[in-house]
Amino acid sequence: MVVQKDRVKFNVGGRVMETTATTLANAGRNSMFGAMFDDNWNLILSSNKEGERFLDRNPDCFGILLDLLRTGELHIPPNIPEKLLYREALYYGLLDHVRAARWGPFDGNRLRLSRSLQGQAPGDGTAIRAGPDGGCCVAHGSMVHVYDWMLDEHPPLNLDYQRVNDVGWVDSDKVVIGVSERLGRGDGGMGLFSSQNGELRYKFQVCHENQMKSYTAGALSFSSDYKIFSSCKGRSNEYGVGVWDQVTGKQIDFFYEPLGWSLGDADKLQWLEGNNCLLVATMFPRKDNCYISLLDFREKKMVWCWSDVGAPFAVDEKRVRDAIAMEDNSSICVVNEFEDLGFMDLRSSAATSIRWSSRSRLMKGKMPEEPCYPKLALHGGQLFSSMNDCISVFCGPEWVLTSRLRRSYGGSICDFSIGGDRLFALHSEENVFDIWETPTPPLV
Repeated sequence: MVVQKDRVKFNVGGRVMETTATTLANAGRNSMFGAMFDDNWNLILSSNKEGERFLDRNPDCFGILLDLLRTGELHIPPNIPEKLLYREALYYGLLDHVRAARWGPFDGNRLRLSRSLQGQAPGDGTAIRAGPDGGCCVAHGSMVHVYDWMLDEHPPLNLDYQRVNDVGWVDSDKVVIGVSERLGRGDGGMGLFSSQNGELRYKFQVCHENQMKSYTAGALSFSSDYKIFSSCKGRSNEYGVGVWDQVTGKQIDFFYEPLGWSLGDADKLQWLEGNNCLLVATMFPRKDNCYISLLDFREKKMVWCWSDVGAPFAVDEKRVRDAIAMEDNSSICVVNEFEDLGFMDLRSSAATSIRWSSRSRLMKGKMPEEPCYPKLALHGGQLFSSMNDCISVFCGPEWVLTSRLRRSYGGSICDFSIGGDRLFALHSEENVFDIWETPTPPLV
């Protein structure tokens, strides 16, 4: 990028500051400063008679952000509240620059607890989901609390339904919420809501035999081509997985539950972009047995499946608690109540046995009186598994345990989620959620 070395003067809240076009160009096209250049990155002159561009903003924050563009380093004086700087950075379109300077690339082995927040409903937290902008939302019974990147809470979403089962982010402004049907009222299902003000944009309907049906929406998943998947359980024969267009809200497909399987009760869905299949897993304690399958909606068939139905009693200690398709789409990782990791080969079309990894064994003995069953997540080539009050990080081709995250006072972890440069962990006992981030390496 070639940029003219023109000097530029700003009058920010009465204070005059001078910089160069080169420094401003470091802000990028998507910033407010990017609009000051033409297509060839030549400065477009527009100023008052004193040669200054006036901005009615905070001059202290402007100086900090200007220094960030010059050096790539962020130094916040003690007298400047961080939230004030973040809001100013948002105004100038420099929030990504601030986040990149404040926190390094996400690395599970370098995560540090940045803060903990107390929720609104002690003991009732059910799910936490990281947002695309670094915020999160937390489901508490029939409530969903939404937090932006600065962890300021937006107006909560009160569904007045029996229970929120899952939440998913469409983008930083919209969330999809799946809830249980309340018998006699027919008000279950799934809706798209504004994360800013809680406004209901539209409901996702299930049509069965040309009639709209009330249903319980379970687990959610999203694809890159704007499809939403949800496990569905109705009162007639509408048991299975529904598909909707997230732009229009219209139902576009439905995979009905085969005899002997349990898709409508699924508590884990995962879209596999590489092979256009959906992982569907139904596990204990939702069901006494575990069912894991891959659904191909194009051919309308189950292309791979596994279940522990009929397994010998001796393998009960290996009962699966969560499952996730690995990033290469060639295997599924599962975890049991002892946080042993196991793997199943997807390249075999027939049901296969689990290959348990002895390197991942962490504990032996009894579960606590009120256990939180382990959950799995993948991010940046690392595997994460929650167990009781900590999260374990596994790395390498053999998925060896490399670090553990444990800091909060909220008891066992009932759910966790990773998004962008943050990991959010929701604890069950006091409804506390932790925010973990990767600090930038020290300057040499």
